[in-house]
Amino acid sequence: MEKRHAFWKIMGTTLLLALFMAASLVISPVMAGDKVIKIGNIIPLSGPSASVGDQGKKARQMAIEEINLAGGIKSLGNAKLELYYADSESKPEKGVAEAERLINTEKVNVLTGCWNSAVTYPTSAVAERYGVPFIVPVSVSDKITDQGFKNVFRIAAKDSWWTRDQFSFLKDMQKEFGASVKKIAFVYENGDWGKGFAGQWKQLAKEAGYEVVMDEPYPSTATDLSPVVQKIRRSKADVLMLVSNAADAILLTNTLAEYKVKLKAIITSGGGHADPSFLKAAGKNAQYIFDIVEWETDVNKPGAKETNAKYKSKYGTNLTGEAVDAYLAMYLIKDALERAASLDPDKIRQALADTDLKEGPGMIVGYDAVKFDATGQNEQASLVMVQINDIGNGLERISVWPKSARRAGYTPVFPKP
Repeated sequence: MEKRHAFWKIMGTTLLLALFMAASLVISPVMAGDKVIKIGNIIPLSGPSASVGDQGKKARQMAIEEINLAGGIKSLGNAKLELYYADSESKPEKGVAEAERLINTEKVNVLTGCWNSAVTYPTSAVAERYGVPFIVPVSVSDKITDQGFKNVFRIAAKDSWWTRDQFSFLKDMQKEFGASVKKIAFVYENGDWGKGFAGQWKQLAKEAGYEVVMDEPYPSTATDLSPVVQKIRRSKADVLMLVSNAADAILLTNTLAEYKVKLKAIITSGGGHADPSFLKAAGKNAQYIFDIVEWETDVNKPGAKETNAKYKSKYGTNLTGEAVDAYLAMYLIKDALERAASLDPDKIRQALADTDLKEGPGMIVGYDAVKFDATGQNEQASLVMVQINDIGNGLERISVWPKSARRAGYTPVFPKP
C-alpha cells in the first residue's frame, strides 16, 4: 500500500508539474508580447520612390538597434521595439491596404509613413479611424495635418513652409548678389507632393511680382522628358523650380545639360534631388543646383557628424534629410512611450501631443525642438538651402541659407555661370 501511495504521489506531482509547464506555454507568449512594441512602417520599397524608402528603412533600423541596445523602453520593463515593414509601392490604395493589415493582423502599436504625400493622406485616415497613433516623418502636403485628426503627428515642415522659404531664399540671393529675376518656370511631378508645391508657388510668385512662364506637371514614371525640357528652353525662364523623385530628377538634370538650357538658377525641393543616387548619376550636370532640405551633413548640431559617420559606415552613403526625419521618428516614439508608460493608444497619443523633445540622439536636425501644435504639425520644423558645388573635394552639398547657417568661408554661386 505504501508503494502504491508513493507511486500516486509521484504521479500527482508529475501531473501538477506538467500542468504548470503547459500553463507556462500559454502564458509565455503573452508575457513575451508585453515586452515587444510593434511599429508599423509603410514606405515605398519598390516603384519610383524606392530609393528614398530604402534610406528611411536603414535610418529606422539604425535607431531601433541603438534604442534596444540601450535597454529599450524602461518605463515598460525594458520592452524592445520591433519594426514591421510594408511596401506602399508609392500607390495610395496599397498604402491604405497595408495600414489595415498592419493594424488588424500584425496588431502594431504605432504607425509611421509613408513618404509619398499621396499615400500618407488617405493612409492617415485609416490610422485615425482605428485610433492608432500615426507619425509622419516627412510627407509634406499641407492637407495631411489639415484634416482635424487627433492621431496624426508630422515631424517635417509642411510644403507651404518649404515654398515660402524657397521664395525667401530667392529674394535674399537677388539682394546679396545684385541679380534680377523676372521669369520663373514651374516643373513638378504630378502627384500630391508636386501639385501641393505648385499651388503654393503660383500664389507666392503672384505676390512677389514674378512672371510665371511655365507651369508643367509630368509623370514620375516618364522615361523621356525631352519634350518638357524643350518647353523650359523655349520659356526663357530666369529660374527653374522643380519637384522630382530620384529617377526623374536625374533624367531632367541630364536632359537640361544635353539641351544646354541657360538658367540663372535651378531651385529644387529635396526628394529626388537630395537622394544620394542623384549626385552619382547626374555628376557635373548637377553643379550649382540649389536644393531645399531639412538637414545636411555640415549642420552644426551635437552628434550630427558622428551619427552621419555611423550611417555612412553601415550603409555607404550620407544621411539625407528624409533619413534623418525617419531616424528622429524612432527616438520620438521612444520618448513618447517612456512618458506614456503604457501601450494604450490614447495614452501614447496624449504623450505625442505633449511632446517637447529638445535633446537626445535623435535631435541632430537643424531646428531646436519637436513640439506639435493642435493640428499635429511640428511647429519647430525649419529648412536649409544647400548648393551643389565642387570646392576642391569633388561635388558636395554645401549649406548656404539662411545666411546664419552658411558654411564658413563659402560664397554661393548666383547666378549660375
